[in-house]
Amino acid sequence: MSGVVLVTGAAGALGGVVCDTLTAAGLTIAALDLPSPHLDQLVASGRAAFALGLDVTDLGALRDAVRTIETNLGPITGAALIAGGFVYTGPLHLAEDDGAAAMFHMNVDTVSRGLRALLPGMVSRGGGSVVIIGARPGQRPWTGVGMASYTASKAAALALVQATAAEVLESGVRVNAVLPSTIDTPRNRQDMPQADPRRWVSPESIAGVIQFLLSDAARDISGALVPVYARA
Repeated sequence: MSGVVLVTGAAGALGGVVCDTLTAAGLTIAALDLPSPHLDQLVASGRAAFALGLDVTDLGALRDAVRTIETNLGPITGAALIAGGFVYTGPLHLAEDDGAAAMFHMNVDTVSRGLRALLPGMVSRGGGSVVIIGARPGQRPWTGVGMASYTASKAAALALVQATAAEVLESGVRVNAVLPSTIDTPRNRQDMPQADPRRWVSPESIAGVIQFLLSDAARDISGALVPVYARA
């Protein structure tokens, strides 16, 4: 594989593995996340070719980042929009407005603004592939009991994926989403000590699906919501 791929949330547990997997496949990675030593280390260790620290919910900053990346590395041919988040809000009737708003800011604005920053260039060039990280409750809301705000935010993100995929299909640009169940990360192991992580999805498995969706082998796939549940 070849091309330039932008990865948001690159300094996180999943993002780092995605950078590793795509770099190993021959892609040139531009890593975006909030400023941190972890982000800087991606470049220092050769896991990414370029890194920028910024708030990926800031559309202006994202557009500037896209211009900077393309000036330094060339046209962005693909993207993995991994940035998102979770705040426990409890059942909807007990949730506060700020928690629900935070979920939509982290999980919908990151997708919407990422797409708005990336798609004009891809559409004008007549090609590109974007993969968004969703979540199982976004497609199966009944699995999101006790976290209705999070579930709704992920469902909204998936609606954006499919509507946008239809909008840019004739331009040769593809937009898809990967829907994990519980991901086996150190944070999830810490937060759920009684669970069996052997049933969870590995970051490497998700990264492999992202690599496939970015590849030419998936050239006929757009608007797909790909479940990656393992045994969780």
